[in-house]
Amino acid sequence: MPKLFFLLSGEHKTLPFAELKAILETEDIPYKELQTLSQVLRLNTTVDAVEPVRGRAALTRICCQELFYCQASFAEIVRAMQSVSLDNFLQQSESFVVRVRRVGEAARNLISMDLERKLGELVLNKVKGAKVNIKQPKKTFFGTLTDSSFLFGLKLAEIAPTPFMQRRPRKRPFFHPSAMPAKLARCMVNLAMPKRGDLVLDPFCGTGSFLIEAGLLGCRVLGFDAKRRMVRGSSRNLRFFNVEFEGLGVADAKHLPLMKFDCIVTDPPYGRSASTLGYTTRQIIQDFLVMSGDRVAKGQRICTAAPKTVHISEIAETLGFKHVQSHFVYVHRSLTREIVVLEKA
Repeated sequence: MPKLFFLLSGEHKTLPFAELKAILETEDIPYKELQTLSQVLRLNTTVDAVEPVRGRAALTRICCQELFYCQASFAEIVRAMQSVSLDNFLQQSESFVVRVRRVGEAARNLISMDLERKLGELVLNKVKGAKVNIKQPKKTFFGTLTDSSFLFGLKLAEIAPTPFMQRRPRKRPFFHPSAMPAKLARCMVNLAMPKRGDLVLDPFCGTGSFLIEAGLLGCRVLGFDAKRRMVRGSSRNLRFFNVEFEGLGVADAKHLPLMKFDCIVTDPPYGRSASTLGYTTRQIIQDFLVMSGDRVAKGQRICTAAPKTVHISEIAETLGFKHVQSHFVYVHRSLTREIVVLEKA
């Protein structure tokens, strides 16, 4: 299998890596992890991995087929470039451009534009007849300086953040301050690993953030909320983004219809922006997990958020769930969310 590297979002330290791996596993794409660097994941995998990542990921930026990997020194980079073959990557008469991006403070002694110019010169020497085209290149060679390393390859895909910006809570017809941002909602849906056509439940659907993202991935979606106003708002938002839903209803998460779901993605109310109707957040989460145990099959996933102080993973394990992973997202001084992935044991 070829080597691919993925430049990931710097918005969170662990979620982008977890999301990318979850997408590959959901789509049954084989991979072997080679190395984890700051905002970069190197894998042995097929180029077929690129399309699912392009279509699903919220926190991946660029996918490349690796040509070489070396220490981040000018001499090492030139030496590696001189020894690599471009026969299968650039044809005579094709146009190209070289781009280099730096992660954080990596290799500050190297100037990206100098690297782009030198690498472009070496490409021209290797492929006679090739031309540089900065505005509309046929091929883009992409280098990344990260930690003390340099990775160079052919760019296979770039994932624009624009669609997620267009779906952010303020852009929706129905807004509520507790709404989950579109990128985090998509990431959580991916962590729950639903396939296209699977039935996804959000028992605290609020403004419909998770249902929108799951629906856009081709999942069937079903949502409930204890407040009629939120259900109406969720319906408006789903229709605005042309997401068809199996159903939306007013219901207490403790007493949902006894049916099976392929996965559950949700964010229960914390009693800050969203009402808990007199219950504590811990009580709500316990009741939700008890309900969930009867609604998903063994091995299926639940991805949910909760305040870090609730220790949801401990509650889940006492109720018989397998704790798969946790990620902590700082929101403000009094709230850090724990994004937890559970499996029905």
